[in-house]
Amino acid sequence: MGRLIILTGPSCAGKSPLKRCVARLHPEIYHRLSHVVLYNSRTPRPGEVDGKDYHFRERAEIEGCRGRQGFIVMDVRGDLQALDVNGLLPQLEAGDVLYEGNPVVAHEMLTNETLKEMPSVGIYLSPLSGEEMRFVHQTEGVDPRRFVTDVSRRKLLRRTRRQKGELSLKDLEEVERRAGAAYDELKLAVHFEHVLVNHDGEDSDNWNAFYFPVGEARRALLDFVAILVGDGEGCGEQWRTGDWS
Repeated sequence: MGRLIILTGPSCAGKSPLKRCVARLHPEIYHRLSHVVLYNSRTPRPGEVDGKDYHFRERAEIEGCRGRQGFIVMDVRGDLQALDVNGLLPQLEAGDVLYEGNPVVAHEMLTNETLKEMPSVGIYLSPLSGEEMRFVHQTEGVDPRRFVTDVSRRKLLRRTRRQKGELSLKDLEEVERRAGAAYDELKLAVHFEHVLVNHDGEDSDNWNAFYFPVGEARRALLDFVAILVGDGEGCGEQWRTGDWS
């Protein structure tokens, strides 16, 4: 049986460009992976394909999966998402399966009773290091939640401006919603085997300005590839409950 490889982190941490870099620079590794496709109650975004990015369904239909054997239903930043565990098993029997997405879903995959017997590896892409998180929590007069929210907000604003130019009120509300979730999502990193520190978020030029990524984007790529090929010992940090409170 293959591994369930779980790549997660707060919005704009760099998960999507990291995955694209593996596909572009290491296609022999990337194309051996199959991908987890969740059910999602939201409408597709531009470029998203039903059945490839998500199975887009009405909220009531996904709500009806609660309590059904083989389904895990999760509330994710206001959207309702569901994982079909029975559909995941044949994928794992064929080889490694990659999930890339929200930390709430990723944490559920690592800790859910239905999935805990499956071989898995958890990778958390963090916009801050463990030392930085400890410093923020130990510094008098600094509110850690507000600090992390501001770090996330700035990244999200830069990314959204690149994508859309002028921002609408709805865009700003979405940025604030995602930034406001970042602190609680970062606290979930203690459950993951590898915490890859990456200040080069999705808003950074270091992913695409050159032929290959540079800076921490490159380090994140090298570590992620090492984990994918089973040589990930020592990659990244390990965060522990109690490192900060």
